[in-house]
Amino acid sequence: MKKILVVATPVLILGVLLFVLFGAKRNKTQGTFVTAEIQRGDIAVTVTATGTLQALKTVQVGSQISGTILALYADFNDQVKKGQVLAQLDPTFLKAQVAQAQADLEKAVASAELSRREYERALSLFEKNMISESDRDAALTNYDLARAEIKSSQANLDRLKTNLAYATITSPIDGVIISRDVDVGQTVAASLQAPTLFTIAQDLAKMEVKTSIDEADIGKIADGQKARFTVDAYPELLFEGLVKQVRLSPQVEQNVVSYDVILNVSNPDLLLKPGMTANVVIEIDKRENVLKVPAAALRFRLSGLRSESTRPTPANSDTARGQFSSIGGNYQRTDSARAGRSDRARVWVLDQQHNPEPAPVQAGISDGSFTEITSDNLKEGDKVIIRQEGVTQPNNSQEVNPFMPRFGGGRR
Repeated sequence: MKKILVVATPVLILGVLLFVLFGAKRNKTQGTFVTAEIQRGDIAVTVTATGTLQALKTVQVGSQISGTILALYADFNDQVKKGQVLAQLDPTFLKAQVAQAQADLEKAVASAELSRREYERALSLFEKNMISESDRDAALTNYDLARAEIKSSQANLDRLKTNLAYATITSPIDGVIISRDVDVGQTVAASLQAPTLFTIAQDLAKMEVKTSIDEADIGKIADGQKARFTVDAYPELLFEGLVKQVRLSPQVEQNVVSYDVILNVSNPDLLLKPGMTANVVIEIDKRENVLKVPAAALRFRLSGLRSESTRPTPANSDTARGQFSSIGGNYQRTDSARAGRSDRARVWVLDQQHNPEPAPVQAGISDGSFTEITSDNLKEGDKVIIRQEGVTQPNNSQEVNPFMPRFGGGRR
Protein backbone atom coordinates (compact mmCIF):
# COMPACT_ATOMS: atom_id res chain seq x y z
CA MET A 1 0.00 0.00 0.00
CA LYS A 2 2.82 2.40 0.82
CA LYS A 3 4.48 1.53 -2.50
CA ILE A 4 1.28 2.39 -4.37
CA LEU A 5 1.05 5.75 -2.65
CA VAL A 6 4.69 6.48 -3.44
CA VAL A 7 4.09 5.77 -7.15
CA ALA A 8 0.69 7.54 -7.34
CA THR A 9 1.82 10.75 -5.65
CA PRO A 10 4.27 11.89 -8.40
CA VAL A 11 1.74 10.94 -11.09
CA LEU A 12 -0.96 12.99 -9.36
CA ILE A 13 1.37 15.97 -8.97
CA LEU A 14 2.40 15.73 -12.63
CA GLY A 15 -1.25 15.59 -13.69
CA VAL A 16 -2.11 18.69 -11.67
CA LEU A 17 0.85 20.56 -13.16
CA LEU A 18 -0.13 19.57 -16.70
CA PHE A 19 -3.73 20.61 -16.07
CA VAL A 20 -2.69 24.01 -14.70
CA LEU A 21 -0.16 24.56 -17.49
CA PHE A 22 -2.33 23.54 -20.43
CA GLY A 23 -5.49 25.01 -18.93
CA ALA A 24 -3.81 28.38 -18.45
CA LYS A 25 -2.53 28.33 -22.01
CA ARG A 26 -5.95 27.46 -23.32
CA ASN A 27 -7.58 30.28 -21.37
CA LYS A 28 -4.90 32.66 -22.56
CA THR A 29 -5.57 31.59 -26.14
CA GLN A 30 -9.30 32.11 -25.78
CA GLY A 31 -8.84 35.49 -24.10
CA THR A 32 -11.71 37.87 -23.45
CA PHE A 33 -14.30 38.56 -26.13
CA VAL A 34 -15.45 42.16 -26.56
CA THR A 35 -18.95 42.40 -28.01
CA ALA A 36 -21.25 45.03 -29.48
CA GLU A 37 -25.00 45.03 -30.02
CA ILE A 38 -26.63 44.74 -33.41
CA GLN A 39 -28.43 48.02 -34.05
CA ARG A 40 -31.25 49.14 -36.30
CA GLY A 41 -30.87 52.45 -38.08
CA ASP A 42 -29.78 54.27 -41.21
CA ILE A 43 -26.52 53.77 -43.04
CA ALA A 44 -25.05 55.84 -45.86
CA VAL A 45 -22.11 55.49 -48.23
CA THR A 46 -20.37 58.80 -48.86
CA VAL A 47 -17.49 60.40 -50.75
CA THR A 48 -15.62 63.27 -49.12
CA ALA A 49 -13.84 66.13 -50.86
CA THR A 50 -12.79 69.75 -50.43
CA GLY A 51 -14.22 72.54 -52.56
CA THR A 52 -14.57 76.30 -52.94
CA LEU A 53 -17.74 78.38 -52.79
CA GLN A 54 -18.38 80.68 -55.73
CA ALA A 55 -21.20 82.76 -57.16
CA LEU A 56 -23.38 81.27 -59.89
CA LYS A 57 -22.34 84.13 -62.17
CA THR A 58 -19.39 86.45 -61.65
CA VAL A 59 -18.70 89.36 -64.01
CA GLN A 60 -15.51 91.37 -64.17
CA VAL A 61 -16.28 94.96 -65.15
CA GLY A 62 -13.46 96.60 -67.09
CA SER A 63 -12.70 99.65 -69.20
CA GLN A 64 -12.43 99.51 -72.98
CA ILE A 65 -10.57 102.82 -73.13
CA SER A 66 -7.59 104.31 -71.36
CA GLY A 67 -8.01 107.20 -68.99
CA THR A 68 -7.93 108.50 -65.45
CA ILE A 69 -10.56 107.59 -62.85
CA LEU A 70 -12.46 110.82 -62.20
CA ALA A 71 -15.08 109.49 -59.76
CA LEU A 72 -16.28 106.24 -58.14
CA TYR A 73 -19.97 105.69 -57.42
CA ALA A 74 -19.84 102.15 -55.96
CA ASP A 75 -17.78 100.33 -53.37
CA PHE A 76 -17.33 96.89 -51.82
CA ASN A 77 -20.54 95.00 -50.93
CA ASP A 78 -22.79 97.55 -52.67
CA GLN A 79 -25.93 96.16 -54.29
CA VAL A 80 -26.12 97.43 -57.87
CA LYS A 81 -28.64 97.26 -60.69
CA LYS A 82 -28.05 96.67 -64.37
CA GLY A 83 -27.09 99.98 -66.03
CA GLN A 84 -26.19 101.72 -62.76
CA VAL A 85 -23.15 104.03 -63.02
CA LEU A 86 -20.16 102.63 -61.13
CA ALA A 87 -17.32 104.94 -62.14
CA GLN A 88 -16.46 107.86 -64.42
CA LEU A 89 -13.27 108.31 -66.42
CA ASP A 90 -12.05 111.84 -67.17
CA PRO A 91 -13.89 112.74 -70.42
CA THR A 92 -12.04 115.99 -71.22
CA PHE A 93 -9.78 114.58 -73.91
CA LEU A 94 -12.56 112.43 -75.34
CA LYS A 95 -14.91 115.40 -75.63
CA ALA A 96 -12.22 117.32 -77.51
CA GLN A 97 -11.82 114.43 -79.90
CA VAL A 98 -15.57 114.35 -80.50
CA ALA A 99 -15.62 118.09 -81.22
CA GLN A 100 -12.75 117.70 -83.70
CA ALA A 101 -14.52 114.84 -85.42
CA GLN A 102 -17.71 116.88 -85.63
CA ALA A 103 -15.80 119.70 -87.33
CA ASP A 104 -14.17 117.26 -89.74
CA LEU A 105 -17.59 115.95 -90.69
CA GLU A 106 -18.93 119.43 -91.39
CA LYS A 107 -15.85 120.17 -93.48
CA ALA A 108 -16.38 116.98 -95.47
CA VAL A 109 -20.01 117.91 -96.09
CA ALA A 110 -19.02 121.34 -97.41
CA SER A 111 -16.34 119.85 -99.62
CA ALA A 112 -18.79 117.35 -101.00
CA GLU A 113 -21.27 120.11 -101.80
CA LEU A 114 -18.61 121.97 -103.77
CA SER A 115 -17.65 118.82 -105.63
CA ARG A 116 -21.28 118.21 -106.52
CA ARG A 117 -21.64 121.65 -108.07
CA GLU A 118 -18.40 121.27 -110.02
CA TYR A 119 -19.56 117.93 -111.34
CA GLU A 120 -22.94 119.34 -112.46
CA ARG A 121 -21.16 122.22 -114.22
CA ALA A 122 -18.74 119.85 -115.93
CA LEU A 123 -21.60 117.64 -117.04
CA SER A 124 -23.39 120.63 -118.63
CA LEU A 125 -20.24 121.70 -120.47
CA PHE A 126 -19.61 118.15 -121.68
CA GLU A 127 -23.10 117.98 -123.18
CA LYS A 128 -22.26 121.18 -125.14
CA ASN A 129 -18.96 119.60 -126.27
CA MET A 130 -17.04 122.33 -124.48
CA ILE A 131 -14.89 119.95 -122.33
CA SER A 132 -13.50 116.52 -122.90
CA GLU A 133 -14.87 113.30 -121.50
CA SER A 134 -11.86 112.93 -119.21
CA ASP A 135 -12.59 116.29 -117.60
CA ARG A 136 -16.14 115.19 -116.94
CA ASP A 137 -14.93 111.91 -115.41
CA ALA A 138 -12.46 113.75 -113.18
CA ALA A 139 -15.24 115.95 -111.82
CA LEU A 140 -17.37 112.87 -111.13
CA THR A 141 -14.47 111.19 -109.31
CA ASN A 142 -13.91 114.21 -107.10
CA TYR A 143 -17.58 114.22 -106.20
CA ASP A 144 -17.50 110.50 -105.30
CA LEU A 145 -14.42 111.02 -103.13
CA ALA A 146 -16.09 113.90 -101.32
CA ARG A 147 -19.13 111.75 -100.54
CA ALA A 148 -16.88 108.96 -99.25
CA GLU A 149 -15.12 111.46 -97.02
CA ILE A 150 -18.46 112.31 -95.44
CA LYS A 151 -19.03 108.66 -94.57
CA SER A 152 -15.53 108.32 -93.13
CA SER A 153 -15.92 111.44 -91.01
CA GLN A 154 -19.29 110.24 -89.77
CA ALA A 155 -17.84 106.86 -88.79
CA ASN A 156 -14.97 108.52 -86.93
CA LEU A 157 -17.43 110.76 -85.09
CA ASP A 158 -19.54 107.75 -84.09
CA ARG A 159 -16.45 105.90 -82.81
CA LEU A 160 -15.35 108.82 -80.68
CA LYS A 161 -18.85 109.26 -79.30
CA THR A 162 -18.81 105.58 -78.34
CA ASN A 163 -15.47 106.05 -76.59
CA LEU A 164 -16.93 109.00 -74.75
CA ALA A 165 -19.81 106.78 -73.62
CA TYR A 166 -17.26 104.16 -72.49
CA ALA A 167 -15.88 106.75 -70.08
CA THR A 168 -18.99 106.15 -67.99
CA ILE A 169 -18.64 102.65 -66.41
CA THR A 170 -21.99 100.93 -65.75
CA SER A 171 -23.01 97.59 -64.23
CA PRO A 172 -23.87 94.88 -66.79
CA ILE A 173 -25.97 92.84 -64.32
CA ASP A 174 -27.90 93.02 -61.06
CA GLY A 175 -25.68 91.89 -58.21
CA VAL A 176 -23.28 92.80 -55.43
CA ILE A 177 -19.80 94.22 -55.78
CA ILE A 178 -17.33 91.77 -54.27
CA SER A 179 -14.18 93.51 -55.49
CA ARG A 180 -13.07 97.05 -56.40
CA ASP A 181 -9.61 97.27 -57.95
CA VAL A 182 -9.23 101.02 -58.68
CA ASP A 183 -9.19 104.33 -56.83
CA VAL A 184 -9.93 107.91 -57.84
CA GLY A 185 -7.01 109.40 -59.76
CA GLN A 186 -5.69 106.06 -60.92
CA THR A 187 -4.84 105.72 -64.61
CA VAL A 188 -6.11 102.65 -66.45
CA ALA A 189 -4.54 101.49 -69.71
CA ALA A 190 -6.58 99.46 -72.17
CA SER A 191 -3.96 99.12 -74.89
CA LEU A 192 -3.62 95.31 -74.65
CA GLN A 193 -6.59 94.11 -72.60
CA ALA A 194 -9.42 95.63 -70.64
CA PRO A 195 -8.30 96.35 -67.05
CA THR A 196 -10.64 95.06 -64.33
CA LEU A 197 -12.27 97.79 -62.26
CA PHE A 198 -14.97 95.86 -60.36
CA THR A 199 -16.03 92.25 -59.84
CA ILE A 200 -19.78 91.72 -59.47
CA ALA A 201 -21.44 88.53 -58.23
CA GLN A 202 -25.01 87.88 -59.27
CA ASP A 203 -27.46 86.94 -56.48
CA LEU A 204 -25.46 85.40 -53.63
CA ALA A 205 -28.68 83.86 -52.30
CA LYS A 206 -27.86 81.00 -54.68
CA MET A 207 -24.29 79.80 -54.91
CA GLU A 208 -22.31 76.78 -56.02
CA VAL A 209 -19.45 74.70 -54.67
CA LYS A 210 -16.71 73.66 -57.05
CA THR A 211 -15.06 70.53 -55.71
CA SER A 212 -12.56 68.02 -57.05
CA ILE A 213 -13.26 64.26 -56.91
CA ASP A 214 -10.57 61.60 -57.33
CA GLU A 215 -10.88 59.37 -60.41
CA ALA A 216 -11.35 56.34 -58.14
CA ASP A 217 -14.62 57.82 -56.83
CA ILE A 218 -15.91 59.81 -59.81
CA GLY A 219 -17.84 56.81 -61.17
CA LYS A 220 -20.05 56.91 -58.07
CA ILE A 221 -21.05 60.57 -58.53
CA ALA A 222 -24.20 61.46 -60.47
CA ASP A 223 -26.37 64.53 -60.99
CA GLY A 224 -29.00 65.04 -58.29
CA GLN A 225 -27.15 63.31 -55.45
CA LYS A 226 -27.45 64.94 -52.04
CA ALA A 227 -24.43 66.59 -50.46
CA ARG A 228 -23.60 68.16 -47.11
CA PHE A 229 -20.74 70.45 -46.25
CA THR A 230 -19.28 72.64 -43.54
CA VAL A 231 -17.18 75.78 -43.70
CA ASP A 232 -14.53 76.91 -41.24
CA ALA A 233 -16.40 80.15 -40.55
CA TYR A 234 -19.42 78.25 -39.13
CA PRO A 235 -18.12 74.83 -37.99
CA GLU A 236 -21.31 74.16 -36.02
CA LEU A 237 -23.58 74.58 -39.07
CA LEU A 238 -24.28 71.93 -41.70
CA PHE A 239 -25.20 73.15 -45.18
CA GLU A 240 -26.90 71.12 -47.89
CA GLY A 241 -26.62 71.01 -51.66
CA LEU A 242 -27.23 68.90 -54.76
CA VAL A 243 -24.83 67.67 -57.41
CA LYS A 244 -25.46 69.87 -60.46
CA GLN A 245 -22.76 68.77 -62.87
CA VAL A 246 -19.90 66.30 -63.25
CA ARG A 247 -17.47 67.93 -65.65
CA LEU A 248 -15.82 65.67 -68.20
CA SER A 249 -12.51 67.49 -68.48
CA PRO A 250 -9.86 65.82 -66.27
CA GLN A 251 -7.59 67.79 -63.98
CA VAL A 252 -4.09 66.31 -63.74
CA GLU A 253 -1.68 67.34 -60.99
CA GLN A 254 1.52 65.37 -60.37
CA ASN A 255 0.05 62.38 -62.25
CA VAL A 256 -3.07 62.44 -60.03
CA VAL A 257 -6.29 62.61 -62.06
CA SER A 258 -9.43 64.25 -60.66
CA TYR A 259 -12.66 65.72 -62.02
CA ASP A 260 -14.52 68.90 -61.12
CA VAL A 261 -17.98 68.44 -59.60
CA ILE A 262 -20.36 71.39 -59.17
CA LEU A 263 -22.93 71.54 -56.33
CA ASN A 264 -25.92 73.88 -56.21
CA VAL A 265 -26.30 75.54 -52.79
CA SER A 266 -28.99 77.78 -51.29
CA ASN A 267 -27.73 80.74 -49.25
CA PRO A 268 -30.86 82.60 -48.08
CA ASP A 269 -29.17 84.08 -45.00
CA LEU A 270 -26.08 85.11 -47.00
CA LEU A 271 -23.83 83.36 -44.49
CA LEU A 272 -21.78 81.77 -47.24
CA LYS A 273 -19.33 83.97 -49.11
CA PRO A 274 -17.37 83.49 -52.34
CA GLY A 275 -14.00 81.85 -51.81
CA MET A 276 -14.88 79.97 -48.60
CA THR A 277 -13.48 76.45 -48.29
CA ALA A 278 -16.16 73.76 -48.09
CA ASN A 279 -15.60 70.31 -46.57
CA VAL A 280 -18.00 68.29 -48.71
CA VAL A 281 -19.65 64.91 -48.11
CA ILE A 282 -21.59 63.53 -51.11
CA GLU A 283 -24.16 60.82 -50.32
CA ILE A 284 -23.71 57.93 -52.76
CA ASP A 285 -26.14 55.36 -51.31
CA LYS A 286 -28.36 55.12 -48.26
CA ARG A 287 -30.36 52.43 -46.44
CA GLU A 288 -32.93 53.33 -43.81
CA ASN A 289 -34.07 51.32 -40.78
CA VAL A 290 -31.81 48.32 -41.43
CA LEU A 291 -29.83 46.01 -39.17
CA LYS A 292 -26.22 47.10 -38.87
CA VAL A 293 -23.15 45.90 -37.03
CA PRO A 294 -19.78 47.52 -36.39
CA ALA A 295 -17.51 46.86 -39.35
CA ALA A 296 -15.04 45.29 -36.92
CA ALA A 297 -17.51 42.44 -36.36
CA LEU A 298 -17.16 41.33 -39.98
CA ARG A 299 -13.38 41.61 -39.83
CA PHE A 300 -13.08 39.61 -36.61
CA ARG A 301 -11.41 36.20 -36.87
CA LEU A 302 -11.25 33.73 -34.03
CA SER A 303 -7.73 33.37 -32.64
CA GLY A 304 -5.82 30.79 -34.65
CA LEU A 305 -7.76 31.29 -37.87
CA ARG A 306 -5.14 31.80 -40.58
CA SER A 307 -7.33 32.76 -43.51
CA GLU A 308 -10.73 32.37 -45.05
CA SER A 309 -9.56 29.04 -46.48
CA THR A 310 -9.99 27.50 -43.01
CA ARG A 311 -13.72 28.28 -42.96
CA PRO A 312 -15.80 25.05 -43.02
CA THR A 313 -16.89 24.11 -46.55
CA PRO A 314 -19.46 21.56 -47.76
CA ALA A 315 -16.59 19.06 -48.14
CA ASN A 316 -15.35 19.26 -44.55
CA SER A 317 -18.35 20.65 -42.67
CA ASP A 318 -19.09 17.46 -40.75
CA THR A 319 -15.51 17.15 -39.53
CA ALA A 320 -15.24 20.83 -38.67
CA ARG A 321 -18.57 20.78 -36.87
CA GLY A 322 -17.47 17.81 -34.79
CA GLN A 323 -14.16 19.45 -33.93
CA PHE A 324 -15.84 22.69 -32.93
CA SER A 325 -18.40 20.84 -30.80
CA SER A 326 -15.55 19.23 -28.89
CA ILE A 327 -14.69 22.62 -27.36
CA GLY A 328 -18.28 23.47 -26.56
CA GLY A 329 -19.27 25.20 -29.79
CA ASN A 330 -22.56 24.75 -31.60
CA TYR A 331 -21.90 25.56 -35.26
CA GLN A 332 -25.00 25.41 -37.48
CA ARG A 333 -24.93 25.90 -41.27
CA THR A 334 -27.90 27.86 -42.54
CA ASP A 335 -29.64 28.06 -45.88
CA SER A 336 -27.99 31.38 -46.65
CA ALA A 337 -24.55 29.83 -46.12
CA ARG A 338 -25.39 26.97 -48.47
CA ALA A 339 -26.66 29.38 -51.08
CA GLY A 340 -23.09 30.62 -51.67
CA ARG A 341 -24.03 34.24 -52.40
CA SER A 342 -21.14 36.44 -53.47
CA ASP A 343 -21.68 38.96 -50.67
CA ARG A 344 -22.15 36.50 -47.84
CA ALA A 345 -20.13 37.16 -44.71
CA ARG A 346 -19.82 35.89 -41.17
CA VAL A 347 -19.95 37.31 -37.68
CA TRP A 348 -19.19 35.59 -34.40
CA VAL A 349 -21.62 35.41 -31.49
CA LEU A 350 -21.47 33.87 -28.01
CA ASP A 351 -23.72 30.94 -27.21
CA GLN A 352 -25.31 30.33 -23.81
CA GLN A 353 -22.05 28.86 -22.51
CA HIS A 354 -20.22 32.00 -23.73
CA ASN A 355 -18.42 30.02 -26.41
CA PRO A 356 -17.94 31.69 -29.81
CA GLU A 357 -19.90 30.39 -32.75
CA PRO A 358 -20.08 31.77 -36.31
CA ALA A 359 -23.29 33.18 -37.76
CA PRO A 360 -23.55 33.69 -41.53
CA VAL A 361 -25.04 37.00 -42.67
CA GLN A 362 -25.72 38.84 -45.90
CA ALA A 363 -23.56 41.99 -45.97
CA GLY A 364 -24.84 45.19 -47.56
CA ILE A 365 -23.45 48.70 -47.81
CA SER A 366 -20.93 50.07 -45.33
CA ASP A 367 -20.00 53.57 -44.22
CA GLY A 368 -16.67 52.41 -42.83
CA SER A 369 -17.89 52.27 -39.22
CA PHE A 370 -21.06 50.17 -39.62
CA THR A 371 -22.15 47.60 -42.19
CA GLU A 372 -25.69 46.65 -43.17
CA ILE A 373 -26.52 42.96 -42.61
CA THR A 374 -29.40 40.63 -43.35
CA SER A 375 -29.79 37.49 -41.26
CA ASP A 376 -32.48 34.92 -40.54
CA ASN A 377 -31.05 34.15 -37.10
CA LEU A 378 -29.87 37.50 -35.75
CA LYS A 379 -31.98 40.42 -34.61
CA GLU A 380 -31.64 43.87 -33.10
CA GLY A 381 -30.01 43.73 -29.67
CA ASP A 382 -28.06 40.52 -30.29
CA LYS A 383 -24.39 40.79 -29.46
CA VAL A 384 -21.57 40.09 -31.90
CA ILE A 385 -17.86 39.77 -31.18
CA ILE A 386 -15.77 42.68 -32.41
CA ARG A 387 -12.38 41.74 -30.93
CA GLN A 388 -10.57 39.32 -28.66
CA GLU A 389 -8.32 40.62 -25.89
CA GLY A 390 -5.42 38.86 -24.18
CA VAL A 391 -4.78 36.47 -27.05
CA THR A 392 -1.54 34.73 -27.99
CA GLN A 393 -1.50 34.82 -31.78
CA PRO A 394 -0.28 31.64 -33.55
CA ASN A 395 2.91 31.65 -35.62
CA ASN A 396 2.07 32.15 -39.29
CA SER A 397 4.23 29.19 -40.29
CA GLN A 398 2.07 26.77 -38.30
CA GLU A 399 -1.05 25.18 -39.76
CA VAL A 400 -3.88 25.85 -37.33
CA ASN A 401 -7.38 24.44 -37.15
CA PRO A 402 -9.59 27.09 -35.51
CA PHE A 403 -12.06 24.51 -34.27
CA MET A 404 -9.56 22.48 -32.22
CA PRO A 405 -8.00 23.39 -28.84
CA ARG A 406 -4.25 24.03 -28.86
CA PHE A 407 -1.94 22.71 -26.12
CA GLY A 408 1.77 22.48 -25.58
CA GLY A 409 4.70 24.74 -26.24
CA GLY A 410 5.64 26.86 -29.16
CA ARG A 411 7.75 26.22 -32.21
CA ARG A 412 10.68 23.84 -31.75
